[in-house]
Amino acid sequence: MPDAATPLAIIILAAGRGTRMRSAMHKVLHPVAGRPMIEHLMASVAELAPRQVVVVTGEGRDQVERQLAGRASFAVQDQQLGTGHAVAQAEGALAGFAGDVLVLYGDVPFVSAATMRAMLDRLHGADAPAVVVLGFEPADPLNYGRVVAEDGAIRRMVEYKDADPAERAVTLCNSGLLAAPAATLFPLLARVGNDNAQGEYYLPDIINIAIAEGQGCAVISAADPDEVAGINSRAELAQAEARWQAGARVRAMDAGATLLAPGTVFFSWDTQLGRDVTVGANVVFGPGVRVADNVTVHAFCHLEGATIASGTVVGPFARLRPGTVLEEGVRVGNFVEVKAAVLGAGAKANHLSYIGDATVGAGANIGAGTITCNYDGYFKHRTEIGPRAFIGSNSALIAPIRIGADAIVAAGSTVSRDVGDGELRLVRADQLVKPGWADAFHDAMRRKKDAGRD
Repeated sequence: MPDAATPLAIIILAAGRGTRMRSAMHKVLHPVAGRPMIEHLMASVAELAPRQVVVVTGEGRDQVERQLAGRASFAVQDQQLGTGHAVAQAEGALAGFAGDVLVLYGDVPFVSAATMRAMLDRLHGADAPAVVVLGFEPADPLNYGRVVAEDGAIRRMVEYKDADPAERAVTLCNSGLLAAPAATLFPLLARVGNDNAQGEYYLPDIINIAIAEGQGCAVISAADPDEVAGINSRAELAQAEARWQAGARVRAMDAGATLLAPGTVFFSWDTQLGRDVTVGANVVFGPGVRVADNVTVHAFCHLEGATIASGTVVGPFARLRPGTVLEEGVRVGNFVEVKAAVLGAGAKANHLSYIGDATVGAGANIGAGTITCNYDGYFKHRTEIGPRAFIGSNSALIAPIRIGADAIVAAGSTVSRDVGDGELRLVRADQLVKPGWADAFHDAMRRKKDAGRD
């Protein structure tokens, strides 16, 4: 076990061009479950409370530096000369650091904190290895570099293209992730050469150098090969998303939620569902959604930045946007959109309404087709609807406006002034009635049409 006083530094490699993404966005900022992939890694890193985090950047570094500003220091790899060269660029940022170093990859975002701790534990084993490598055993080893080891002690590292048939038969592969004391890592890197077909400095070469010098190196295996899967293309990004969502669905059901069609429900990285929540088919949870116990979300809903209290029913075909708060027992029905609005306990908006920048009191009823007219072309304005108010169908409430408690707004009204408590507001033009006018009109039109046939 590592000494709790041993400081830890993390080096995250994020200097790759990411050309296979075909994107102006830096590769490590592409999202999985609504969160940039490097942020998934940073969350796991944070659990280890490192003294320093150094991110090695290259092309597009301004994007990465903006994303991680204040949470990491940065080193620049101007030329892409291999992973060993990339790690060496962090030496200056770690000048004077005496402790352990973990080397991670920004495009390998799902390495768990537990796996990182296991690497550090092995580094502090009784045999004190110079370097600990994280290996993995994929279903198909493909062209991964192989780790030739005996009882966890590495005998040699070999790239696939350089491996003989016996070495290619080895199923333990190199993830590229490793741990080493800073006092060991950088001197080993200084001895890595680039006498290879690519003319690059490879990080795994430090293991072979250490072994040749009589230093022991060790390997541990990732429990799940998917944990060390890299993301280098849109297809691999989609595969990572699919794996993450599959795990999230299982976790949600294990925690007491019912998913009626699990494969069609999509979660965000921070979605919170209570117990006895029922989620219908084709529901999408964007970031920032918290759902309490005993909530039903019917099919084809999209929720983001919303807080939903117990006993609430949402949808089908509802959209909850950021700033939505639904208190206990609220009903939000089909084709209703809510944004930056609080609906008090027991309030209802069951059909075809837009409620934006509003406060709706407890027990209020919002009729079908009602909209809060919250935008004047320059600014947003709020609508306040009191408890137990009744808003008739096809009403337009022009903000800023206040509808009092127990007030009634008659159907079809366009309301631009406050309505007091208990008042009725009816805003309609007078109806004009002309008896017989329609019959005369039809007769005239038929005569004109018949005359045209002559």
